[in-house]
Amino acid sequence: MKFTTQMDAARKGILTKEMQVVAKKEQIDTQELMKLVAEGKVAIPANKNHTSLDPNGVGFKLKTKINVNLGVSRDSTDLNVELEKVNEAVALGAESIMDLSNHGNTREFRKKLTQECPAIIGTVPIYDAVVYYNKALKDITSQEWIDIARMHAEDGVDFMTIHCGLNRSTAQRFKKNKRLTNIVSRGGSLMFAWMEMTGKENPFYEFYDEVLEICRQYDVTMSLGDACRPGSIADSGDISQIEELVTLGELTKRAWEKDVQVIIEGPGHMPLDQIEANMRIQQTVCHGAPFYVLGPLVTDVAPGYDHITSAIGGAIAATYGASFLCYVTPAEHLRLPTVEDVKEGIIATRIAAHAADIAKGLKGAKDWDYEMSKARKEIDWDRMFELCIDPERAKAYRASSKPEKEDTCSMCGNMCAMKNMNRILEGETISVWNE
Repeated sequence: MKFTTQMDAARKGILTKEMQVVAKKEQIDTQELMKLVAEGKVAIPANKNHTSLDPNGVGFKLKTKINVNLGVSRDSTDLNVELEKVNEAVALGAESIMDLSNHGNTREFRKKLTQECPAIIGTVPIYDAVVYYNKALKDITSQEWIDIARMHAEDGVDFMTIHCGLNRSTAQRFKKNKRLTNIVSRGGSLMFAWMEMTGKENPFYEFYDEVLEICRQYDVTMSLGDACRPGSIADSGDISQIEELVTLGELTKRAWEKDVQVIIEGPGHMPLDQIEANMRIQQTVCHGAPFYVLGPLVTDVAPGYDHITSAIGGAIAATYGASFLCYVTPAEHLRLPTVEDVKEGIIATRIAAHAADIAKGLKGAKDWDYEMSKARKEIDWDRMFELCIDPERAKAYRASSKPEKEDTCSMCGNMCAMKNMNRILEGETISVWNE
């Protein structure tokens, strides 16, 4: 039997090689996974032209996945640096790379990623259109916007952020209900400006069926963009965000009718007490489609530490339903991240994702922690380093302050509770001061 997309295959009872890989990684029955893909509760972004892909699933009953944003800009044009970030991200366990390049030969970099990178590759066509056409924003035509999405699909990207929920109706509502920080989505602000200058409807909304046909042809997952995501906790959960979410829910059903996989994008900045409710609302309004969140950042006052504010929010969001966390680096709001910033962001987000998987009771999630605790009890440093989420950092900290005795650390020395409890329970006598 032939199929067009992973969703189409699942609905026809076809077990694809991508589903088999994902089922094995997730320790989930293939028939159960197929059912979730058919229902849209799991997406397996896998463009037919991304030949180097190592597939991963995003959604219900699966481990929380993380995405890494990178790409060149006018102020930072070194593709080699961005490729170093890609390699670092893959080595550190990121399942997805999103190319947000907005300067220079963006297609060369994009095609290199889809030809060589095993991670899921995502893009934002709106950014690229401005670079590719090299003309005033208002002069880009509706068809040109759509053509850029087609180019990205042809190039092999697995998912595309399409800002189709910000239509003229939503834009009017936004203008009547002022925000503290307006529209902070880069793609959303560009589309809002284009609509204001041309008086036309958002082409991704107006010609949504054409976009779906492109996605169906190449099996590109639609990542329905949150143009109205809150950019400050003051704007969290406001009418613009919720109205756009309702529109995205409607667009989700239309995509599924054409067997196109969907991910929904979400906040943004959000105080702790609103996160659970926001996740529940999304699950209801968007019919259980996987939720992809940027953070959310739980406070606005920590530039330089927003990988931490993001990890706090991300852990809570994933606990209550988010399936996909977009990392945030210490450089957020300040500059393009360096390779080291990327590493910091990935580790923080992986910690958040794993903590949420434990809280959700996912099969096998606690096993890693059990093995680490066992190694600590046995004071097996080699095993502890092997199990670390960042072995290099852990080894460096221990090496920087060597203890007098190898079976201790410089924090407690001979007062080490693990060491002394092991010995006393074995009937030994301990003498902390004289050892």
